[in-house]
Amino acid sequence: MDQQIVKQYTTPLPKPVDSDISIFELLKGRAERLPHAPLICYKDGGKWTGFSGVEFRDLVVKLAKGFLEKGIQKGEAVGIFSHTRWEWVALDMALLAIGAVVVPVYETNSAAQVERIFNDAGVTYAFAENVDLRSKIESVKANIPSLKKAFTIEEGALEAIKTFGKNVSDEQFAEAAAKVKGDDIATIVYTSGSTGVPKGAELTHSNFAFAALSGLQYIPRACNIPDRRILMFLPLSHVFARYMEILTFAGTLQMGLTSDFSTIIQDFQSFKPTLLLAVPRIFEKVYNAASQKAGTGYAGHVFARAAKLARLWSEREQAGKSLSLEEKIRYSLYKKLVYSKILEVFGPNADFCITGGAPIDPSLSHFFAGIGMPLLNGYGMTETCGPVTVETPTNRRIGTVGAPLCGMTVGIAEDGEICIKSPSVMKGYHNMEEATKEALVDGWFHTGDVGDLDDSGRLSVTDRKKDLIITAGGINVAPAPLQASVECCPVVAQCMVVGNGRRFVSALVTLDLEDTNKWLESKGLQPCKTLKEASENPVVRSEVQSAVDTANKAVSRAESIRKFVILSEDFTPENGMLTVSLKVRRKQVASHFKEVIESIYKAPAPKK
Repeated sequence: MDQQIVKQYTTPLPKPVDSDISIFELLKGRAERLPHAPLICYKDGGKWTGFSGVEFRDLVVKLAKGFLEKGIQKGEAVGIFSHTRWEWVALDMALLAIGAVVVPVYETNSAAQVERIFNDAGVTYAFAENVDLRSKIESVKANIPSLKKAFTIEEGALEAIKTFGKNVSDEQFAEAAAKVKGDDIATIVYTSGSTGVPKGAELTHSNFAFAALSGLQYIPRACNIPDRRILMFLPLSHVFARYMEILTFAGTLQMGLTSDFSTIIQDFQSFKPTLLLAVPRIFEKVYNAASQKAGTGYAGHVFARAAKLARLWSEREQAGKSLSLEEKIRYSLYKKLVYSKILEVFGPNADFCITGGAPIDPSLSHFFAGIGMPLLNGYGMTETCGPVTVETPTNRRIGTVGAPLCGMTVGIAEDGEICIKSPSVMKGYHNMEEATKEALVDGWFHTGDVGDLDDSGRLSVTDRKKDLIITAGGINVAPAPLQASVECCPVVAQCMVVGNGRRFVSALVTLDLEDTNKWLESKGLQPCKTLKEASENPVVRSEVQSAVDTANKAVSRAESIRKFVILSEDFTPENGMLTVSLKVRRKQVASHFKEVIESIYKAPAPKK
């Protein structure tokens, strides 16, 4: 047992993984195994089209030759600043094929953030999606000494790159590709900065290759059997979307790409994915939309009873029990009348969903499991190339985030911190030697999260180590479960629990104006014109109070939310209070609403 690691679990790796494989070799393998099967799909004129394995490999090679002609060297940093689209994937793979280092930037990043990232990584060329994003780069180009040129995807950048490479031979490309080794840095992915200044995680070819090939062995039903499809709408700048891109090449997945949330339901119906990936907020919206559609009359009453029975079915199933005969009859009826209608949202072929990125309320997981769409929880970080643990259809327990993927080890340190040991763990933080030494100790990556392992190796994540709240009375409070429960409320967008060093725990709550108005209209009430008006609406406050009361039932009074304030503005990436991956930046929120928080605690404490 490693020093200071008091508990650990490793999932065996049935088939060894070559530690010197490059990411491009995975694409080559896919083109050889399934040369004419669809690989990358996208919508053109409202219809799905795309590339087969061979077509996409050949496109990537042509682009890579263009980069060689431009003089891009192995180890040279190139930025991509774009929404999710097929060109993103093509550029990514072409650059990786010749050993360049890809530096992704979220399309929502400001010019100042682009400047910081490009300077830190030493970016020499950049690809922006459109003129607007390129203008952000151009506005700070004078402050980025390494940057030579910015190309625009929507103005023919890929065609230009292919033209550059026409005089580069296959032999020259093969020679460049052969020089790329597993230990070479493939990409520098900058963390979202929810716990401080964003750090650039250096991820190698072998990091990603191991993570992908481990995933194939761990959950083949999702990605390594025929006719598997995934609709990707997460930003490709996010490490998990990038992981799924590489997993697609390693396995049998067909990947559909979209960044238009306004058509996501129609895309589910037309692309017919078998695997769905989404943050918990998406499933909260699906549940709330179904509830609001049912309304408050007889249909609403039926939905409420059906939802309660779905949760009961899941809870009994997890406990190894079953419903009574009368409950089974009602369950069969609800399956036809209620559950089937909700499942239609995900398309006709949806097999299961994987969710992560934030805690999900157990009652929501029980609901979806009960209607026949299990939400498989996963856990991972930028520094681990994405997933470390994932539930499977045959090994899941609501309240956990699953067991480690094949060949990965999860450990629990003496203070409860979750530590990871895996070939998928990053090389280190770019230009941050001290931060690297703190994070990587004796072969373990210290995540900063707190949790535990059960006897089956399933991980439970309690909270961020630094986010645990200690009240003035010395009570340790994990805010994540409380926040996740409150965020299930149909009107709530975000909830942030506060109370460190205070007499009691309280919460800051923001509203989703669109969802709030839909909820009000479903109750036969007038919608609100602004967030301020909604925050002052007594009916809305009553609904939030009900959500807080429900959350408090799961904890002791000392840990419960005693007061809350509904804010008249939202947390967003634009105002700096959310990361681009929609995590709350606690320090920024606490600073911005300092006076609001102080006003909560100036008043007398709530009576017992």
